[in-house]
Amino acid sequence: MIRAERKYEVPISDRIRKGMAAGSWVRRMFEEGIALKQRYGEENVFDLSLGNPVLEPPPEFDRELRRLAEHPLPGMHRYMENAGYPETRAAVAAQLSLETGIKFTMNEIIMTCGTAAALNVVLKTILNHGDEVIIFAPYFAEFVHYINHHDGVARVVPADEQFIPKLDVLEATIGAKTKAVIINSPNNPSGVVYSEDLIHRLGELLRKKEAQYGIQIFLISDEAYSKIIYDGLKYPPVWHHHPQSIVVTSHSKDLALPGERIGYIAVHPDCSQREELVDGLIYCNRTLGFVNAPALMQHLVRHLQQVTISVAEYQKKRDFLYGHLIKMSYSVKKPQGAFYMFPKSPLEDDVAFVKELQRWKVLTVPGSGFGSPGYFRVSYCVDDRTLEGSLAGFQKAAQKFNLR
Repeated sequence: MIRAERKYEVPISDRIRKGMAAGSWVRRMFEEGIALKQRYGEENVFDLSLGNPVLEPPPEFDRELRRLAEHPLPGMHRYMENAGYPETRAAVAAQLSLETGIKFTMNEIIMTCGTAAALNVVLKTILNHGDEVIIFAPYFAEFVHYINHHDGVARVVPADEQFIPKLDVLEATIGAKTKAVIINSPNNPSGVVYSEDLIHRLGELLRKKEAQYGIQIFLISDEAYSKIIYDGLKYPPVWHHHPQSIVVTSHSKDLALPGERIGYIAVHPDCSQREELVDGLIYCNRTLGFVNAPALMQHLVRHLQQVTISVAEYQKKRDFLYGHLIKMSYSVKKPQGAFYMFPKSPLEDDVAFVKELQRWKVLTVPGSGFGSPGYFRVSYCVDDRTLEGSLAGFQKAAQKFNLR
């Protein structure tokens, strides 16, 4: 007896299938790098695709880790409040108060599993189905996925040739369904730091639109790179320019701890209905499955709020690569922060150019993955050997496409 073949439905949702098809260009290039290294040897492939900090955590981190290992606190690995340890939240609040002159308390802080978790928690908390979230291109690619995951609609506003958001276009884009605007400064992928004047004008525009539509518009500031700034520039906090501000950040970059997934959400103390908003954030932190930030990392970063890795090391890498690319006649804006640069592609088709670079074993990421076709992202938070080794490939590409 022949049994009919049973047909099963595809086990994943249409939304996820669509997202997987679009994928992440950063991850694709990372996987390309693995294949190239297997084929040609790791020493012959120069991977500038992933923002994986090469610097080790500062010595203060190692000392604190050793102290906790040798003198563990009673119950230090148990569950805690979903918002995080009060002592850690208080330490974060004290540092924010010192930096901004605004009085923060632990009641405005929620510890999270890095910036990604923080942003997902915020979007889950504030979005109703169909609410719009505005982002500026070039943007961190995952922003679109996060917004979609929580039933929001991503609206993209372009930046100018200096990668500065076009506020006139933003004004025309904001409507009655706008719930939030996300900014990321220093920017991934461009390395641009938004000026205080720009943030001020952005805050004025949001308040104008709030009054026009009778709505609340959150300014969500992704500040994962806010302590990686060069040339003596200062980071302008958003807090002074819009009371409906929420900051999401992590210690992945400033303490070189990307694998530890430790960060926080901070809500402006003057945010309207702040207590209900914070309660919602804590609830979503739990129900999204993050539950709370890692206990050990919370104990550690509590004492490291004024510690940062050596920014001068990244500035030296920036200067090295930027100087060589300019000599080769690449068109690139000098990054002011983070550890990426975003040169213009010599080919209109940035994906094709990135594939050309792969011929010379250099891995970068097409600007299409960041909402800005015609550019490509280079990550310089790598060892010096990789930076130096990549120059020959960049030079050959410059010669092939007659850069002058």
